[in-house]
Amino acid sequence: IFSLGTFGCNFGCEFCQNWDISQTPKFVRTKAIKEKKPVVEEIEKFIKQHSIYLPPEKIVELTLKYNLPSIAFTYNEPTIFAEYAYKTMKIAKKHGLYGVFVSSGYESKETLDLLEGLIDAYNIDLKGATEEFYQKVSHTKLKNVLETIEEIFKRGKWLEITTLIIPGYNDSEKDIRFVARFIAGLSKDIPWHISAFYPAYKMMDVPPTPFSTLQKAYEIGREEGLNYIYTGNIPNKDTESTYCPKCGELLIERMGYSVRIKNFDLEKGICKSCGLKIPGVWKV
Repeated sequence: IFSLGTFGCNFGCEFCQNWDISQTPKFVRTKAIKEKKPVVEEIEKFIKQHSIYLPPEKIVELTLKYNLPSIAFTYNEPTIFAEYAYKTMKIAKKHGLYGVFVSSGYESKETLDLLEGLIDAYNIDLKGATEEFYQKVSHTKLKNVLETIEEIFKRGKWLEITTLIIPGYNDSEKDIRFVARFIAGLSKDIPWHISAFYPAYKMMDVPPTPFSTLQKAYEIGREEGLNYIYTGNIPNKDTESTYCPKCGELLIERMGYSVRIKNFDLEKGICKSCGLKIPGVWKV
């Protein structure tokens, strides 16, 4: 997949793992105001100095050159450059390419309408379980994210959810169960990625997430009926792999970036043991 990002974000998450690109324009803005310099010009100057300009045509050209089936808009927050993604995918669709958004889930209905028919899959961060967490740590609103996830699901897009588990902030059983139950309420087949936090940005004093916490979240997800749960940021073959929800057979074995197809028919998208159809886009 061809993955790309820009600078900036409409969130202000104090734990951001990509803060050096997502939050930098805010620092440049503050500095410009302090020094009484034109804000927009200073931000434009910074971006030009620290990035490579790729027009939509060039992105599609590179994707085709390397024989890649999809383009992902990711790393910072694609909703802030939705028009750029729109222009890119309008060209990409002429070549049969897929579009992916990796997002914090603050797309308006108008944004989703704009991207309809262009973005095929969404991975949305559901960062926490309470309005207090979202307002204090991400400086946004949980309600809007939940509504976006529901809207994307309603539109029939391929949807996956990611939750970064932060010790002392969103790692209680109550919080984890809320997220798992919300996802299961839409569909038990939605993949849920539970990832370990590492000290970053404004949370350098918070310890990394122990694997035991991810294991607890994994078990809670199972209790709530989710069929496809994956731990991340800490390698573990058992909890990174895909198993058949019906017979329990190991279908796809994962360890970090190593992926092995096991008892899974990739052409038909079914478990070889029991024949269960596994949700997913298996051929592109």
